[in-house]
Amino acid sequence: MDIPRYWRLRNQRYRLEGTECTECGEKSFPPRCVCAKCKSDSLQPFRFSGKGTIYSFSTIYQALDTFDKDIPYSIALVKLEEGPLITTQLADISPDEIKIKLPVEMVIRKIYEDGEHGPIQYGYKFRPVLNK
Repeated sequence: MDIPRYWRLRNQRYRLEGTECTECGEKSFPPRCVCAKCKSDSLQPFRFSGKGTIYSFSTIYQALDTFDKDIPYSIALVKLEEGPLITTQLADISPDEIKIKLPVEMVIRKIYEDGEHGPIQYGYKFRPVLNK
């Protein structure tokens, strides 16, 4: 990923920052320029809690070269507490432990390495909520 794009997406990738419409309160992730609900362009940054539940999931057994070291890995649609559905990779869970409505939380993890000597890309993944 090029440096300008990396810096442009950093709040989204590390803080789970989206937008909230000041007209109707609709929350969106990723950030939008126009509200999908009321079509207003009056939006402000909104930081999601990073908590949600698994809505749907799939396990990947064949992947692009970038992710072949991680096979098998699971991806999920996570329904955030604040409303939006987001697509994410799951962490710290084996495929046979995943179930619909499982509570999950966001963590920052390595997404991939850009070649043997390239930079390591980090971003959000979700893991099962740890009991404290």
